[in-house]
Amino acid sequence: MPPQTGKNAHKIKRLVVVSNRLPIVLVRGEKGEWQIEPGSGGLVTALAPILRNRGGLWIGWPGTCEKVNLDKIMSVTDNDTGYTLKPVTLTEEEINKYYYGFSNEIIWPLFHDLISRCIFDPTYWDVYQEVNLKFARVIARNTRTHDYIWVHDYQLMLVAKELRAMGITRKIGFFLHIPFPQLDIFLKLPWRFQILRALLEYDLIGFQSLRDRRNFVQCLRTLIRDIRVQGKGQVSTIQLGDREIRVGNFPISIDYNGIQKQTADQQVADRAWYIHEYYPNRKIVLGVDRLDYTKGIPWRLQAFKNALLKYPELQNKITLVQIVVPSREDIPEYHNLKNEIDSLVGEINGQLTQSGWVPIHYIFRSLQKSELFAYYRTAEIALITPLKDGMNLVAKEYCASKLENDGVLILSEFAGAAPQLQKDALLVNPYDIEMVAEAIYQAFTMDEEERQFRMFRIRRSIGKYNIFWWVNSFLRAAIAKNLDNFPPLDYYIPSENYLPLEDFISVQNKLHDPSARHEL
Repeated sequence: MPPQTGKNAHKIKRLVVVSNRLPIVLVRGEKGEWQIEPGSGGLVTALAPILRNRGGLWIGWPGTCEKVNLDKIMSVTDNDTGYTLKPVTLTEEEINKYYYGFSNEIIWPLFHDLISRCIFDPTYWDVYQEVNLKFARVIARNTRTHDYIWVHDYQLMLVAKELRAMGITRKIGFFLHIPFPQLDIFLKLPWRFQILRALLEYDLIGFQSLRDRRNFVQCLRTLIRDIRVQGKGQVSTIQLGDREIRVGNFPISIDYNGIQKQTADQQVADRAWYIHEYYPNRKIVLGVDRLDYTKGIPWRLQAFKNALLKYPELQNKITLVQIVVPSREDIPEYHNLKNEIDSLVGEINGQLTQSGWVPIHYIFRSLQKSELFAYYRTAEIALITPLKDGMNLVAKEYCASKLENDGVLILSEFAGAAPQLQKDALLVNPYDIEMVAEAIYQAFTMDEEERQFRMFRIRRSIGKYNIFWWVNSFLRAAIAKNLDNFPPLDYYIPSENYLPLEDFISVQNKLHDPSARHEL
């Protein structure tokens, strides 16, 4: 693809991703120096492969409130990722009230149908608005007219409203990674009208599932006057006055080929062999979750205990490896949840442990990718039972890692991944511990031919509808483009101040003329 010059050069676009967190975390080293570690979580897992080496921009909070030279630190990371990182600085009070407060003590439980866990503190809303304005200002300062701005998740629902108030007319899309609640739940939100009006300032609003999209549209029709919704396909059109907003469902996925490649790595294979040796002659049931009450971990532990008692032949032949990644432990409910999990694991192991066999191996820490993929590769059964989840990429990662189609996926029917995988996963109601116990027994006794047939079909579906399919489907709905339309990295010149058009074109020509590159 030749460099764009002339009258179309100024229309070169970047993909600008905006999220609460950058894909890196700043931490203090042993000597007090700043170190950069890769971020974790579904958003980073999904978007990092997409933006890599495309010269885009990622805006977000870097994970620290300390005063440091963030731009200098970010520039080191830019060279490794192939895209630019632009930090948004936040104070401790802002993090406490915007993130821990409004985002995770109001929106998170409400949107997961757990209204009893909500704390409707008005000061949370005030700071949430202030932080969304702060993000909008960073976006306005660091984007061009023809960039596409893609805002992610529930922490930043007001960003488009703030940008429009500044007179910014750039195309802006929004994707909600968590579920959107039904009308009777959403009505409990004191700021329901403000949230809906703010979301309608985006040009495209994306949801994980048809269920979430229908819930959103129902809320609009009930609470917003003079609104019309048309269309029955993947994307519908909302007419509000002279504005046209698109709304669609775009189930997120994973870098299927990238995960296969990592799983096939020799280091992962060696780790998997050691895990097999540690659990000789036993099948491994694997649970991998962030510490969160939406993941249904206590119900899962009770279901595993139920399976061992109801089917004694499982004892000494099966082990649950439950990995819990620490998260939000400063919030009392999360601290209490950890205590509950600790207590249940101790109780079950204390009751059922036999010589040479412990029913549950509980790991409470973050795992390196190679270690996690080794567990994926080793485990014969994955037990993914959230009470409600926007998607759950762990389920898809596990299946992508089963290179020999030798695993069984037990999946909550309330996970966003369920509609795609329902034909070949064993779907369960996570609240029904007897049903989950029976699914564990069914997975344990399933013959090899059925296991491989089910896993083959799941992997084929995930491979087809991968992370690149997800991005392309969103971008086609947003701007009638796909990922290939974004130019490669060498079309951009990193700079705080963009070059005048004529100089930009001159530099591009020299980049593609080897004899002239020394002039740069």
